[in-house]
Amino acid sequence: MNIETESYLNQIENWPKTGKHILANYDEETIIVYQAYRASIGNFALKHGYFGGDFRYTRMSWIKPNFLWMMYRSNWGTTTGQEIILAIRLRRKFFDELLNLAVASSYSNKMTETQESWKQKIKTSSVRQQWDPDHNPIGEKVERRAIQLGLRNNALESYGKTEALEIINMSEFVAEQRENRLSLDKLHLPRERVYIPEKY
Repeated sequence: MNIETESYLNQIENWPKTGKHILANYDEETIIVYQAYRASIGNFALKHGYFGGDFRYTRMSWIKPNFLWMMYRSNWGTTTGQEIILAIRLRRKFFDELLNLAVASSYSNKMTETQESWKQKIKTSSVRQQWDPDHNPIGEKVERRAIQLGLRNNALESYGKTEALEIINMSEFVAEQRENRLSLDKLHLPRERVYIPEKY
């Protein structure tokens, strides 16, 4: 598995406790996002290096750079239809472009634009942005917020067919660490740091 890992207890010492933050595994050129699928979709992607077969480009698909949020969503790979955990390595440039295109999934009075303007954007945007409560290894909410991006139309076509530099099967690693989540001194996760996009 070509992803650097580190002790969970070491990592939480450096993670923000509150606020909206993109926690991710990244280097100078690339960033990892996660998805979970049933075997037919996950195994196709692993074999071919892109999403096809039973994967539906007519539906919105959500990507998550935060590993623990993916673990919460998939119940550590035990939720039906989410048994195959994939790590998808993207160019940071492409990920940053997705962030720049993203429209918030819900309207807030704190926004500078009108609700009508937001409604028009949400209809046409190919990327949707949502901030959700982050979770600890046993699924409890924490005060920090984690981002996920919903992709459709051109953004999803690019992501699914051409932009994945590498698709990694995380399922065995997830199964191993699932047993460690109740003994936090043994738990290891992909090494994640706060990610600051170039344009956001």
